[in-house]
Amino acid sequence: MRATWTDSRLDDFAAHTDRRFDEVDRRFDDLHKDLRELRGELGSLHRTIIQFGAAMLAAFVGLVAAVLGLVATQL
Repeated sequence: MRATWTDSRLDDFAAHTDRRFDEVDRRFDDLHKDLRELRGELGSLHRTIIQFGAAMLAAFVGLVAAVLGLVATQL
């Protein structure tokens, strides 16, 4: 291994390192964009689940009311 580095080799190393970090920055930017999209999709899914749960609760209350009405008319 070399004990000393020439200025040109250090410049090459710095340029190579900058290129590598630029690639890492680009990947993090892409990941950040993907996470924002996923967060929006999860928000939509959350709203859908709440709406479905509310509809199921309303259907259950309606069923209980119907059964109670049937029982009350048969007594």
